[in-house]
Amino acid sequence: MTNPAPVLEIRGLHKSYGELEVIKGVDITAHRGDVVSLIGSSGSGKSTLLRCCNLLEDSQQGEILFKGEPITWSGQGLARRPADAKQVLRIRTNLSMVFQQFNLWSHMTILQNVMEAPVTVLGRDKAEVEEKARHYLDKVGIGDKCDVYPAQLSGGQQQRAAIARALCMEPEALLFDEPTSALDPELEQEVIKVIQDLAKEGRTMMIVTHDMNLAADVSDTVVFLHQGLIEEQGPPDEVFGNTQSERLRGFLASTRRDS
Repeated sequence: MTNPAPVLEIRGLHKSYGELEVIKGVDITAHRGDVVSLIGSSGSGKSTLLRCCNLLEDSQQGEILFKGEPITWSGQGLARRPADAKQVLRIRTNLSMVFQQFNLWSHMTILQNVMEAPVTVLGRDKAEVEEKARHYLDKVGIGDKCDVYPAQLSGGQQQRAAIARALCMEPEALLFDEPTSALDPELEQEVIKVIQDLAKEGRTMMIVTHDMNLAADVSDTVVFLHQGLIEEQGPPDEVFGNTQSERLRGFLASTRRDS
């Protein structure tokens, strides 16, 4: 039996904003069940890389493959765009993103927020989606909050609702962009526990995080980005316990001072 293609594969990716090149040739692979954490200083390209994976940002060079299927592009350089809108929609719905700032609809209840995309984007049966949405809200520990509005929840509860919304799309992989950085430390722990539980279930995830404990705990691979390039990567035991790069040593020392 041949090995299935990775869920997500990035080959030689470059991303620029005009003259400013922020990703300078990056290769990352996430197989089914892998948790890949991206760490690095602010401005190292972590969040931009994640947004390129989900096609929220256009990259200028390199390949992005979803389950072995390459994104098709038209144009070159700064004019490069995905060529197939249906492909973009299909891939984006299979790579659900959880943002730093929750991005919940303020005029909808929590249940409506979680149901919205599967019903309107995927055209799934409303009653079936509601059952799944309630299941995922229970799973993240806020099943009793279905009928309240986002403003009535704490930041930790809102982020857990955002995770339930991502799960309700039943994606192939979850992409987390600094999921705990907008939260107070005690609320952060609620969200970390949910992510830890998802990792134990064998979910494929790519996580941009400033939390080295989270990266060490849940990751199969930790990738340290510095100025748009991979400076060091490997299993967490090696990256954190047998650090090779001076830059990574300095970065880890600074995160310990900040915490």
